[in-house]
Amino acid sequence: MELTTDQKGAIAESASVHAALRLGIDVYRPLSDGGRYDLIFDVGPTLLRVQCKWANQHRGAVVVRCYSSRRGPKGMIVRRYSADEVDVIAAFCLETGCSYLIPPALFGGRRVVHLRVAASDNNQRTGINWAEGFAFEARLRALLGP
Repeated sequence: MELTTDQKGAIAESASVHAALRLGIDVYRPLSDGGRYDLIFDVGPTLLRVQCKWANQHRGAVVVRCYSSRRGPKGMIVRRYSADEVDVIAAFCLETGCSYLIPPALFGGRRVVHLRVAASDNNQRTGINWAEGFAFEARLRALLGP
């Protein structure tokens, strides 16, 4: 059975909520849909606006789409996320069974972010964003501090 886009989004959001709550982070939801973020995490003295995304694994990388799209009167309207709208993107990948937390320095202005889980075909080593460096719980723990 193929999951719908709404089901994938619900799974990604649930994975983020579960991981945050396990760390003792309070999680809040906006009262209405249609905003640029899905959740709010209460991380110490700050609140994080979190956009949740479903990610796929393709050719040794977790592929995270950093945009939203909807139909408009003149066709598809695609908007990339920026640091002005979203503090982090939380991505869940069913194939790896992991969630990732991506900062705006990585997603800002980009349509897609690739997080490598395996070496690239050409053995490139520079400029690689390794998935383990964006592990959800480790990134949140770093934000919480000692």
